[in-house]
Amino acid sequence: MRTKLTLVVVGASLVVMAGAMPARAHHAFAAEFDANKPVRFEKATVTKMEWTNPHSWIVMDVKGTDGAVTSWAIECGPPNNLLRRGFNKETIPPGTEIVVEGYRAKDGRPAANGRDVTFANGKKVFVGSGTPGAAADATAPY
Repeated sequence: MRTKLTLVVVGASLVVMAGAMPARAHHAFAAEFDANKPVRFEKATVTKMEWTNPHSWIVMDVKGTDGAVTSWAIECGPPNNLLRRGFNKETIPPGTEIVVEGYRAKDGRPAANGRDVTFANGKKVFVGSGTPGAAADATAPY
């Protein structure tokens, strides 16, 4: 009986301690991005596409009006959502020039929640996840 009680107490303690450990939580759009600060990047050059959960990322170089180049990270929907929209890992290879529309990060860092990506051929694809005014899983095949 004493062994069972000890196991229960130890198990409960582990559960409580695990719950107290910090976790990287999925966030709502409004927690990190500002719907009142839309951004549009013309002729951004993709440096890499990261397929990670819970969000994919497009990393791109953007030339400012002063000629300085800044690396921006654009948060996109999860890989599974992008796959359903016609994306795959090779859809946006490094060096691709794109137009990106989205919403700026609240903390001022060079990051945004992506809404639409437009390719040189004029094709526009919804890449967002929690973007204001967007359908939960809009479909716009590439």
